[in-house]
Amino acid sequence: MALNTSADAPLPVGQVSRLIGGWIDRLGAVWVEGQITQLSRRPGAGVVFLTLRDPSHDISVSVTCYRQVFDAVADVVSEGARVVVHAKPEWYAPRGQLSLRAAEIRPVGVGELLARIEQLKKSLAAEGLFAPGRKKPLPFLPQLIGLVTGRASAAERDVLENARHRWPAVRFEVRAVPVQGVHAVPQVVRAVQELDALDEVDVIIVARGGGSVEDLLPFSDEQLIRAVAACRTPVVSAIGHEPDSPLLDLVADLRASTPTDAAKKVVPDVGEEYERVRGLSERARRCVDAFLDREERGLAHALARPAMEHPHRMVEEREEQVSALVDRARRTLGHLLDRASSELTHTHARVVALSPAATLQRGYAVLQKADGAVVRAPQEVDAGEELRARVAEGEFTVRAERAEQAEQAEQAEQAEQAEQAEPAEATAPTEPTARAGRTARNEN
Repeated sequence: MALNTSADAPLPVGQVSRLIGGWIDRLGAVWVEGQITQLSRRPGAGVVFLTLRDPSHDISVSVTCYRQVFDAVADVVSEGARVVVHAKPEWYAPRGQLSLRAAEIRPVGVGELLARIEQLKKSLAAEGLFAPGRKKPLPFLPQLIGLVTGRASAAERDVLENARHRWPAVRFEVRAVPVQGVHAVPQVVRAVQELDALDEVDVIIVARGGGSVEDLLPFSDEQLIRAVAACRTPVVSAIGHEPDSPLLDLVADLRASTPTDAAKKVVPDVGEEYERVRGLSERARRCVDAFLDREERGLAHALARPAMEHPHRMVEEREEQVSALVDRARRTLGHLLDRASSELTHTHARVVALSPAATLQRGYAVLQKADGAVVRAPQEVDAGEELRARVAEGEFTVRAERAEQAEQAEQAEQAEQAEQAEPAEATAPTEPTARAGRTARNEN
């Protein structure tokens, strides 16, 4: 239940400690699993002190038990061993310290550990962490390799020596960490995450030599598996020997049977690559030579054909035929042009003969009133009305008169002009005759 406290009414430390002890006493006995990190068995003492740690988290708790409880498993339990403890939580009020009073200790057997690993394997596989589609390809020639391994271990030596023997210019970023025990998991996880954060690191190798199932348990820890799955840098697992298969092998982008095998798979051999390049160069040269030989033979065969040896022969053979066709075309076109010219001349003559201009050339004239109307009958013209006469060479103005007046005027004009008078022909009937006015206007 909640306590009513304030700055003016605080609780004493002793009361708080007693309250915590009361709550813990009500918890009852529990089964707890962990790994023994410290073990204290003082000679003659009736109590054994243990420190139990959660391998996946940085959490520990003190455990005490009577000597006879621990002596029952003393032959199979030591520091680093996994155990299951049936204990009751206790609170030591004077120091404010929590501990477990163990009534029974059971070692976790290899079979049980393997069963738990198998169960975790199925759970992680169901999440897709081991799917092949998640595997990232390794770079052909990594410039900087991250290495997570034990300090001054045989695994570190195998990886570095074999990699530099294969490619002397390769560089390493090494993180030395515990590879077994209670501190292994968090430190390996931190090292992997640090290397993954470095942009210049091209691939990460997690290496460890062989060991027992218990020794390799950190590399089947769920926290480490998820950390490797989250890496953006390719990770190579090189744990133990060929028969060993921790869960890290399944989540890694590449599994190597040993640290030496990891160096061979990550770093190419400079001698092998040189031989491969030389072989490819020779193969390319042979392919080019074969291609050139084949093309030279094809070109020689093509040049040996008659059309290529005497390319003008075909043109010469067709020259006479082309000349004959050109002459024939020229004659045919000439005949067509002559015929068209003759037809055009006849058509032009007919058009000229039927043209009103030809009629005017023969001496006829066209009379028009002031409004442009053509005079077709004498009745359409009044005496004294001025008309416009159009002839072949132009036009002029005339005035219409009666017939008798026209005769008198004509006689007078003949007398004045003698033989210079020129009769004018008009297309109108002779009933009203027309005489030329004083002025004439020529319009062409």
